[in-house]
Amino acid sequence: MQIFNKIKKQINNNPIILYMKGDLENPQCGFSDKAAKIILFYKVKCTYVDVLKNSKIRISLPKYADWPTFPQLWVNGELIGGYDILYTLHTDNKLKNILNIKKK
Repeated sequence: MQIFNKIKKQINNNPIILYMKGDLENPQCGFSDKAAKIILFYKVKCTYVDVLKNSKIRISLPKYADWPTFPQLWVNGELIGGYDILYTLHTDNKLKNILNIKKK
């Protein structure tokens, strides 16, 4: 249960957090790469957790989230989803609202 508390704390303390394989500048899988590119497109402050370097999180987060795959984007404590959902929200012009991006 300690790891669930750590995950919960990460999610609650970071308005935008991406659990991914690799990091935003050097993703280590195709889906994490595509998700990172979408997040970088919006130029928002995003915390990431490299699940390849955090095996306890890699094993436990799917159980915590009831979401089996990575990447996972969380915004304001809510699971948004993986790459397919991010892509759909991005192309439907809805992700900017979820990320709370104001028009300039």
